[in-house]
Amino acid sequence: MIPDEVIKVGSKAPELLDGQWINSPKSSLHSQKGKVVLLHFWTFACYNCRNTIPSVNAWHKEFSKDGLVIIGIHTPEFGYEKKIETVKTEIQKLGIQYAVVTDNDYQTWNRYEQRYWPCIYLIDKKGIIRYIHIGEGNYDKTRNEIQRLLSEKSDE
Repeated sequence: MIPDEVIKVGSKAPELLDGQWINSPKSSLHSQKGKVVLLHFWTFACYNCRNTIPSVNAWHKEFSKDGLVIIGIHTPEFGYEKKIETVKTEIQKLGIQYAVVTDNDYQTWNRYEQRYWPCIYLIDKKGIIRYIHIGEGNYDKTRNEIQRLLSEKSDE
């Protein structure tokens, strides 16, 4: 990444870096061109992150048929959150059916200049970040942004 580059609304979404994929084969943002992508940075031991999961699950159920792709980026805060079997168990307990990629070494986290759990990024059909929300709440606004981005024409 170019040192002067800042991740913000209107910038090109950086590609995801390697991790172990759960609920999905390995993927990339590039392969999702023409679709709206919601990135959800979270970790299972974070209370606030857990509170966002029901809404993210609902958006997956409601909008995946319309072209929304959700990718959970599990970036652990504590060492015990790095164990893949524990992550898989928590994903099952939380009813997560969308793709989750582990980010145990913080490569994607750092690429997105992340500082907080949870955080949601909405990326448009052209790969541009169009919305960022840090923390819990704003569920109606996020849902409205998903709908707005899905309704936009794709150039492809």
